[in-house]
Amino acid sequence: MQSISTILLAQVSLPGVDLPEADLEADDRAVDSTSHWIVVVYDNDFNTVDQVIRILVAATRCSLTEAEIETWEIHHLGKSVVHHGDRSECERAAGIIRTIGIRVEVVEES
Repeated sequence: MQSISTILLAQVSLPGVDLPEADLEADDRAVDSTSHWIVVVYDNDFNTVDQVIRILVAATRCSLTEAEIETWEIHHLGKSVVHHGDRSECERAAGIIRTIGIRVEVVEES
């Protein structure tokens, strides 16, 4: 299964973001096939890019590079899937993200 980040990077050059191919492969392997929940973050007009990047790193324990890519997706596409896991893990991450006023939802992956 390819992540949204992998698909977008194959189609679009992201200014200021250098992501080696090895990182893309590691990102795809990190999604456990038993994980059936996702965290979706939506764009807004009041949080800065830096705020979103920092909260994603804190909430999902992802790399800075992954948080930058997801923030780009949020800003340019209106939303991004930022985390996969079991329901309690996704609720934990979403709760942290919500602390800065970002609209976020946890949904069952289809």
